[in-house]
Amino acid sequence: MIKRTLSLSDVFMILINLIPLWGVWFDSWDPKQMFMIYCAESIILGLFTVLKMLIVTQIKKKDIWENNGAQTMVSGYFFILFFILHYGFFVSIQLAFFFNASGLLHSMNPLRILLAFPSLMDNYTKGLFLGFIAVYALVMLKDFIFNGEFRTVSLGKLMFSPYMRIFVQQFAVITGVIFLSFGGGKIFMLIFVSVKIFFEVFVNYERMLNLAEKRQRIREKINQSGKQ
Repeated sequence: MIKRTLSLSDVFMILINLIPLWGVWFDSWDPKQMFMIYCAESIILGLFTVLKMLIVTQIKKKDIWENNGAQTMVSGYFFILFFILHYGFFVSIQLAFFFNASGLLHSMNPLRILLAFPSLMDNYTKGLFLGFIAVYALVMLKDFIFNGEFRTVSLGKLMFSPYMRIFVQQFAVITGVIFLSFGGGKIFMLIFVSVKIFFEVFVNYERMLNLAEKRQRIREKINQSGKQ
């Protein structure tokens, strides 16, 4: 499931991920601040996913919700609410672990952590935060709006799309905190960014999700034919 060619969107993602690596290695940027950006990226990814789901909901209104093989047509807002609660749980765990283990903020309260973000960021981190937002916005316009994907994509596919990335990211961020505590920030930044770019850019999640949907449709047809 590896991409053979890269799109312009992929190039944007590679470049924005290389900036923190360059800063840590060649301009004495704080590795903890850079890992804070990657935690914030999880939030950015979730917010853009909600925005996409809102756009699709205005067109489809309802979509198929699957639960233990049963299918029900539910409102797009149900998908959005479920995603916010479920995805928010994973992001809260990531944020709480990172901030407590890194010593930047000792709290298990997700709301307090979110409110503390701006005051904990230095100028480089704030600039990168805006840079990640800009790249995600460009990717969304190019790959979701301009090519018309918002007219055909299912809400279920949109809802699950961030999870493969966030599982990889959570593992890397949590491991990174351990390295940071032993002073291995530069080395781990190199490993972390390389692994992150590979999984986020070169792994073809779109094809994996399409194959999963195709297999699901085949299973549904088999189940229907068995009942007849």
